[in-house]
Amino acid sequence: MSDSTDRLELYADYVCPFCYLGKRSLEQYRETREESLEVDWRPFDLRSGKRNPDGSIDHDADDGKDDQYFEQAKQNVRRLQKEYDVEMAQEIATDVDSLPAQQASWYVKQEYPDRWETFDDAIYTALWQDGRDIGDSDVLTTIADDVGLPVDEIRSAIDDDGLRTELEDRFSSAQRRGITGVPTFIAGEQVARGAVPPTQLEALLESTSTGTDAEPGARR
Repeated sequence: MSDSTDRLELYADYVCPFCYLGKRSLEQYRETREESLEVDWRPFDLRSGKRNPDGSIDHDADDGKDDQYFEQAKQNVRRLQKEYDVEMAQEIATDVDSLPAQQASWYVKQEYPDRWETFDDAIYTALWQDGRDIGDSDVLTTIADDVGLPVDEIRSAIDDDGLRTELEDRFSSAQRRGITGVPTFIAGEQVARGAVPPTQLEALLESTSTGTDAEPGARR
């Protein structure tokens, strides 16, 4: 396998259950892979269309997602849980705001890159395994402390308007690139959308995938 196939971009949002399931699929693939694989997280905000100017979520804003949409999403989550043998504390997290977690994660990715992956995994675990609110700064600083990150720096990052502006620029860049839902996996020119199985990730990195949408679908 060439060096060009050893890097995978992953657009994801912590509050997306399919992103968590997609990461678990990625973990299963990496366990079977002999070569190292660099995963480059690209932040994406599922709630961008519902945010107020101050960054808070307007829960009354109409995003076109009705009860039928969420019921179908839950069914898909349950199906993928069974397929990937993953236990989850909840199927959706509509009341949780991921922006504080994304700000903290973006800071760690830049300042403590060697600890970012551990922090990233811990955020997903807190929400989807333990049912904790990752929009709460106290929860995030506890997670940071648990993985050996400086609590004061993480708390400051969560409140940093400059970091929020950086993230908003990243979100806009994702949209310009044509990213409409998550998770989205990109290897070179090949793309897989949704919580695709390990076999499709393998094909993606071998540049044999067609790059079309995966059947499980992305959360939009």
